[in-house]
Amino acid sequence: MGYELRVEREAPLAYAELASVVSAEAGFELRGSHEAGEVVARHGDSVHHVATWSGRLIGQPGSDWQVAQLARLTDRMGARLVGEDGEAYGIRNGVVEQIHGSASYEFGKLEEIIAAGPSEWST
Repeated sequence: MGYELRVEREAPLAYAELASVVSAEAGFELRGSHEAGEVVARHGDSVHHVATWSGRLIGQPGSDWQVAQLARLTDRMGARLVGEDGEAYGIRNGVVEQIHGSASYEFGKLEEIIAAGPSEWST
């Protein structure tokens, strides 16, 4: 199991709301049922896993592309994307970033990350 990013917000996220947001956002697809499912996104002719649904939406990104997709989806839901160590991920002025306390890290421009595709991080 990898590092988890979870979608959090004041009001619990209902499956029907997730389905509505996913269907309205280009490139995303929701698979499965209200008990267990996944959000996937297309890049070229391939479909790639973005997050898992089991009453909560959780991602285990392995690339900047997956972080960007999660941040984009979270933004559309009016939620926050939070990591295991309390850091927040989001999009500000078209840039995907991580914020932890007073420190921030920019992944890069959202458009460029999405266009580049899901290249796995090297370990």
